[in-house]
This record gives sequence, structure tokens and C-alpha cells, in this order.
Amino acid sequence: MSTSKVTYLGNLRTENEHLKSGNKYITDAPTDNNGKGEAFSPTDTVATGLANCMITMMGIKARDMHVNMDGTTAMVTKTMAADPRRISKIEVVLNFPAGIDDKSKKILEYTARTCPVHYSLHPDIERAIVFKWG
Repeated sequence: MSTSKVTYLGNLRTENEHLKSGNKYITDAPTDNNGKGEAFSPTDTVATGLANCMITMMGIKARDMHVNMDGTTAMVTKTMAADPRRISKIEVVLNFPAGIDDKSKKILEYTARTCPVHYSLHPDIERAIVFKWG
């Protein structure tokens, strides 16, 4: 069974539907690649997907350890390279609430660095991950 359906809407825009839930989002080509830049670009979704995966996996581990990380945020910066055009670097700065003990911090950091998206990215993509605790 397919995971998603992508429909080209014209003007360098796609609509993306998660088939199981029906949730949708759009992408636009970025302004530096002939697009409007009015939504996530496809490469933005890849970079943001790393942060989504890290937080989700940490959330599972935190729940299992009875650690509250509600309100955790991630700021994502994507850097592009040319020839060929590709993602060259993804920076993720994770900001956690106060009150997480040192042992849990180490476990959560390991969990983040071993998430499926992290392992799925090409090894040439530099990853700069910063954990800011409380």
C-alpha cells in the first residue's frame, strides 16, 4: 500500500496527501530555484524531517522513561550546494524544557542521533546537532 500521493498543481507547486489520514500539505520551489517560496520546498521537508524524526523518537523514549519533554522545539537550517544542487548541511538546534536529569539527557541525545531519518540521509550531508537543555 502506498504511503502518500503527490499531485503537481502547476507553477512549481505540489500537493502531498498522507493516504492513511488524508492530511495534506503543499510544497513550492524556493525563490532561488525559480519558485514562489510560499511553502516548504522539497528539500525543506527533508531537512525538517530530520528534526521531526529526532523529536518523535526522543518523545517515545522520554515517555518510556517518564520524562516530560513537552514544549521541546527544534530550529532547522538547511544549506544547499551546487553542481549538483543538493542539501550539503542540516543544522538542528533542539531546545528542551528545564528539569531533565543528566542521565536522561544522555539517553535522549543518543536516541536523537540514531533516528531513522538520520541514518537515511546521505553521508555527505553534514549534520550539526545542538542540544540546549532548560
